[in-house]
Amino acid sequence: MEQQEMREILNQVASGSLSTEDALLKLKMAPFEELDIATLDHHRGLRQGASEVIYGAGKTPEQIDIIAHRLWESGQKTILITRMSEEAEKAFNRDIPFTYYKEGRIGLVGSMAEPRRKGYILVATGGTSDIPVAEEAALTAQILGNHVERIYDVGVAGIHRLLSHTEKIMKARVIIAIAGMEGALASVIGGLADCPVIAVPTSVGYGTALGGVTALLSMLNSCASGVSVVNIDNGFGAGYLASLINNMEGEKTE
Repeated sequence: MEQQEMREILNQVASGSLSTEDALLKLKMAPFEELDIATLDHHRGLRQGASEVIYGAGKTPEQIDIIAHRLWESGQKTILITRMSEEAEKAFNRDIPFTYYKEGRIGLVGSMAEPRRKGYILVATGGTSDIPVAEEAALTAQILGNHVERIYDVGVAGIHRLLSHTEKIMKARVIIAIAGMEGALASVIGGLADCPVIAVPTSVGYGTALGGVTALLSMLNSCASGVSVVNIDNGFGAGYLASLINNMEGEKTE
């Protein structure tokens, strides 16, 4: 149950179209549900603003199908499945609305949430090889209800490519900078932007890139203020965090 659904229930009680007993029943059914293979957290949307996400890696196609269908039956309107293999996509029972985004390995049951703000999250990559992680981040942010812009293959090896997007960088509300190799992209973008920059190191690179460790350490040691770092190849984590930042509502000052 998401916060908006909770508001709808409360509004229905206030207007008299829903009895307090029926509202109480809906709330009692919300907290969690135990299946043989998983315990579904139906209250996560209420607590955190975004409902439970299915991490597909390590789960069988059958397990993903069962969990997604049960979440849908419980009333969750947007179900995000990350790291979903093509095998799981092919086996998914399409008796409910389902879309698969191959490049980001993202499955979506239902529809993307409507953006709550006009501003956008900018997703930038150092190279084309970083796009799978970038699409995981971008699609996560879109599905959670955000406008997303993309600028791909703008790494520091040809920095003029990045600088041609300076206006787009400066207008973004949050930027996700994704790069492997030495991971310098995040520092460069951090020096141009006045918004939070979320750096994502990728496992792209030659021998001493160490599967993304070199980019991770470089990003952690960024000299640009306002740069934070998520784990290697964690596009989902970056997209989720960017969504939280983009949709924060500041308190009004008197």
